Amino acid sequence: MRPKRAGFFLPKEVLSVVFRGKFYNGLKALFRQKKLCFEGSLSWLAEPHSFARFLHMLHCHRWVVDVRKPFGGPEHVLHYLARYTHRVAISNHRLISLEDGKVTFRWKDYAHGGKKRKMTLDATEFIRRFLLHVLPKGLVRIRYYGWMANRRRRERAAQCRALLGTEPMEELLTSVSGPGGRRCPVCGGAVEVVEIIVPRELVRCRRSRQRVPDSS
Repeated sequence: MRPKRAGFFLPKEVLSVVFRGKFYNGLKALFRQKKLCFEGSLSWLAEPHSFARFLHMLHCHRWVVDVRKPFGGPEHVLHYLARYTHRVAISNHRLISLEDGKVTFRWKDYAHGGKKRKMTLDATEFIRRFLLHVLPKGLVRIRYYGWMANRRRRERAAQCRALLGTEPMEELLTSVSGPGGRRCPVCGGAVEVVEIIVPRELVRCRRSRQRVPDSS
């Protein structure tokens, strides 16, 4: 018998078969306990024979199991995505100087252990590289899916509020600003409530900024 390698647990092919069986048996148990809900285009699965054929189809496929080290948790994933969705190509603190038409900035050399280095470029070349990160017209950085999709967002949002038993945003804003609305003490114009931020949200945002590592 040959000893296993350090850090080795199971062959991923074996783990794939075991995981498929566990998942298969779990789905069958949930269906028998009537804990699965099928709506819309999936309503045909509520019929026992149809669900059995569906399970058989799943069992015939070869499953692929990803055995890489997982992320550090939901917050880690959120911070990782935030670096790509809510930051520009280069942050201000990485800019060192602008002298004689040249820009000097810091960058991280991942090919050599992530060492921080300095680079100097002509201003035109720096601008050219920066603009490579600007999305073309018509493209968006974040695409919303499900009830947040642009086409039916207003209708779905109203449906979600009805299911949750919450009041519409218009009534919420009226309860905050009053039936007559608020007026600017300087010009007397109507004040529009854009967003309501409660104290706990401010604390959460502050903690998020402290935890998100630099993207350099």
